[in-house]
Amino acid sequence: MARIVLETLGISKNFGDIEANQNISIKLYEREIISILGENGAGKSTLMNILYGLHRPDKGRILLSGVEFKASSPREAITQGLGMVHQHFMLVETLSVTQNIILGEEPRGRLGINYRKARKDVIDLSERYQLEINPDEIVANLTVGLQQRVEILKALYRKARILILDEPTSVLTPQEAKDFFSVVENLREKGVSVIIITHKLEEIRAISERVYILRKGRITGEFATQDVSVADLARHMVGREVVLHIDRTDHEALEEVCFRIDDLKVASNRGIPAVNGLSLYVRSGEIVGIAGVDGNGQEELSEAIIGTRRVQNGAIYFKNRSISHWSIENRIRNGIGYVPADRQRDGLILPFSIAENILLGNQNVQSMVRYGHINHSAVRNQAAKLINQFNVVTSGPDLLASHLSGGNQQKLILAREFDREPHFLLVSQPTRGLDVGSIEYIHNQLIAMRDRNVGILLISMEIEEIFSLADRILIIFEGRILKEFNRNDATLNDVGFYMTGGTQENYA
Repeated sequence: MARIVLETLGISKNFGDIEANQNISIKLYEREIISILGENGAGKSTLMNILYGLHRPDKGRILLSGVEFKASSPREAITQGLGMVHQHFMLVETLSVTQNIILGEEPRGRLGINYRKARKDVIDLSERYQLEINPDEIVANLTVGLQQRVEILKALYRKARILILDEPTSVLTPQEAKDFFSVVENLREKGVSVIIITHKLEEIRAISERVYILRKGRITGEFATQDVSVADLARHMVGREVVLHIDRTDHEALEEVCFRIDDLKVASNRGIPAVNGLSLYVRSGEIVGIAGVDGNGQEELSEAIIGTRRVQNGAIYFKNRSISHWSIENRIRNGIGYVPADRQRDGLILPFSIAENILLGNQNVQSMVRYGHINHSAVRNQAAKLINQFNVVTSGPDLLASHLSGGNQQKLILAREFDREPHFLLVSQPTRGLDVGSIEYIHNQLIAMRDRNVGILLISMEIEEIFSLADRILIIFEGRILKEFNRNDATLNDVGFYMTGGTQENYA
């Protein structure tokens, strides 16, 4: 029988009144892949941060290969062979792949850092684990999937034998996720034991051998993945039956076009055309989904629509009024809502409280701000209402947004934008990082908004989400709309074909 390489015994951790972990005991065997499944705020990341030395447990013990281990810092955890790849990567984007991998562990020569040896070590490591990557490429130029490889190589460079992967596919396209599964299986074959923190049910069945389920800080189940269904996992995770696919009724959109884009051209940060002659329209009461491989202009399109990126050519219309030169404030005030793809960079001010983040964009709401003065009581009451309505797991409106889990940060943004009752809503990656119960709720909310005749433009890397929600599906490729489908006329194969640049001429 394989030996136990990691074991926790009765781990508990509180943050004030919040019981993040209570009496957690898990085991990880050599060359094993296990999953830790739970809702947002269930305590998954807290447990992993304890293992990695970012938090100290209030109670309990950690054993590495049978020896008690108390990590006071990540560096100490790394020296014991325990590495972690966080959901939000910790890379220096202006440095090369090699420079990022060796940072803090640089090989030394007589004249300082021996970059020739470092580069060779990175190449050897990438070949050994089949993580092919250009050692000289600047990280900012890499896709998200390749940046994740850099993070994994960083851990392996430091001789990690146990690897913790926190929500590893939350930022990956379907194609990158398939590549990731191959990477993880190869790591296991090379002797690395892996813990995957996730909320994705199908992912667990695809890659792990056992799964522990966390709910409200406690282990509520341990299963061999081959013996449990997706529905069973969802029920144990949420504590109730979950509708995995919403019962979506057809809705007749209005004839009114509430939002339109004509021949839009927008440049990337490097001045390269990112949106290149794109046109589309959204009617009141319909959801238009944009499907595409990440990096085909989705980010630049979103920023142009909300007003944070300059339009080079073409026009954007809201209710037949050109808004290309409107301020962001004016767009919000007139009924345009926005859920950005990057919640931490664009959706929230992390050092602000939940209540203060609810106020963002609502500075002209008289109940919250009057004569230039903030009505703090009204803002807190509104925040408390939305916390309850959207099931944001928190101790209250005064908690800093930085202390929320990633999924609860996303819920906070959605609560703020939905509450404004927009006429047109741009939603980018609305369920990235959310658990199945939250996804069910958000999808139902989006359908309800559509049924109230809100026009919704949905940008998502989750093809299943596009099919579940969209009335029409647009395929974006190299900054243009390559193909349009009515949802009932499209298949996953159709959409996947055009996402990779296929054309009608070579479609068989």
